[in-house]
Amino acid sequence: MKVLITGGMGFMGSHMIRHLIEHYPTYTVLNIDKLTYAGNPDNVKDLEDEPRLTNIQADITDEKIMEEIISSERPDAIINYAAETHVDRSILDPSAFLKTDIIGVHNILELVRKYNIGRFVHISTDEVYGSIEQGEFEESSPFRPNSPYSASKAGADHMCRAYWMSYEVPVIVTHSCNVYGPFQHPEKVIPLFVISALTGKTLTIHGSGRQIREWIYAKDHCRAIDAILHKGCDGEVYNIGTGKRKSVLEIAKLVLDTMSIERNEDTLRLVKDRPGQDLRYATDFNKIELELDWAPEMPFEEGLRHTITWYKGHSEWWQKILSGEFRDYHKRIQKMYDTGVHFAIDIEE
Repeated sequence: MKVLITGGMGFMGSHMIRHLIEHYPTYTVLNIDKLTYAGNPDNVKDLEDEPRLTNIQADITDEKIMEEIISSERPDAIINYAAETHVDRSILDPSAFLKTDIIGVHNILELVRKYNIGRFVHISTDEVYGSIEQGEFEESSPFRPNSPYSASKAGADHMCRAYWMSYEVPVIVTHSCNVYGPFQHPEKVIPLFVISALTGKTLTIHGSGRQIREWIYAKDHCRAIDAILHKGCDGEVYNIGTGKRKSVLEIAKLVLDTMSIERNEDTLRLVKDRPGQDLRYATDFNKIELELDWAPEMPFEEGLRHTITWYKGHSEWWQKILSGEFRDYHKRIQKMYDTGVHFAIDIEE
């Protein structure tokens, strides 16, 4: 089987490339990546001599180049990880999200339709559902996106459904909870906390820190996508979750405790909340468990220890990122948020 992965030099995509190469000796993988700030060649550096992997720099919004690639390569399946994903960035510049997350997905759908690609797995997010005070989101739950990022992903998801209903394009959409693990960009919350702790900086948290998120280790997410790729049903939507839900404040405290760093007002700070903040995510993932025989395996605390160990041992990886554009970006973020403490933190809670 030839699998085309978009965004394969990003965090999630690079894990999936490695998963396919390791578990399917007869598969070949074609990786398309635009190489934006999130596309990092170092994420697949260990595979640079792998003959079954081909990397191409291309933008999924470029219709001509994408058609040239797909018409010549004729992959059996496409997994789309290419996306603008960071909520803060979407608030600063929504236009980039509309282009990649909606126009880019439309381009792929058209090419899947035109060249009769056997399967298209579109990686989306549980954030399209918005926030839920209690209970869990099901695959049929209505979309209520609260940020430009989640709205752009919701738009792409609707387009996927429309192409299935109108043209029977063999597309499957996944709505996953928060993925974490090695190779994740330092602007995401867990690596941001870990790197801040490693470099002696304060861990800053939006709002009260009570926002609940559900967490899945990267390898478990790969196993879920594997099951969907090989056993999923065309036109379906699958939630991917774990039931492991923790607040952002809990995560910060766990990071400090795991790294044996004393918790006090110098190590934790609450800052002004960002606009459109969702208070709680929770996914019902019974469908993928029952229909595709998948279940998460990595306990959260163990996965967090593995992640912290990886960042400790790969400082050269993240130090490259903590310069240039990323530093300039955080200067812009600081202008958006009040950096002073405006909530009291219960350090011992």
